[in-house]
Amino acid sequence: MSHDLAKKNAAMAAIKFIKPNTIVGLGSGSTSEYFIACLIEEVKKGLDITAVSSSKQSEEIARKGNILVKDIDEVSKIDITVDGADEIDNEKRMIKGGGAAHVREKILAVSSKEMIAIVDETKLVSKLGKRKLPVEVLPFGHNHVKATLEKMNFFSSFRKNKQNSFLITDNGNYILDVDISKSEDSPENIHSKIRSIPGVIDTGFFFNIAKRVIIGFEDRETKIID
Repeated sequence: MSHDLAKKNAAMAAIKFIKPNTIVGLGSGSTSEYFIACLIEEVKKGLDITAVSSSKQSEEIARKGNILVKDIDEVSKIDITVDGADEIDNEKRMIKGGGAAHVREKILAVSSKEMIAIVDETKLVSKLGKRKLPVEVLPFGHNHVKATLEKMNFFSSFRKNKQNSFLITDNGNYILDVDISKSEDSPENIHSKIRSIPGVIDTGFFFNIAKRVIIGFEDRETKIID
């Protein structure tokens, strides 16, 4: 079953939080692309906003829709960021990085006055870790990072592209997808342990960042959690 309608419903519900003359952070991934599409329609109607993007792909989509996009270091503030999530629990803790942009997404989100997470109903989980945890790592010594993770009983694989070579992030790094499903540790402790490994840039865990969560459903309904 396709969840595109639920994603679109969440994206449409987020638009009402976008005010004129604000700087909007654009997330990455399929749900964020629905939001960007909705934002493009509002800009066509006259909504005056400036955007900052978390990925080259989202930036390209926004520019094609005639949204003014600036580099994050060209703006002094970001009013609101809207982004998706791969998993989110009832404490608004998230796993992101399915689109390999979680480091930039996190920088954008924590630099914003507010972050809204938009998800379809399938992204709700009682415990994070059903999906693998993306971890961005430096190319230098990447196999040693993987080996260190294995010593911690975190088994992982490098994400590959369609040509079966290393997927390269917009930052020029690699992505390790780490299986945390068997860990009894808290997400916060897992994050801390993995971040302590030299060569790790950041994990896809997002804690205490999303102020508001908008959940889209297939039946056109949405639920907003403040």
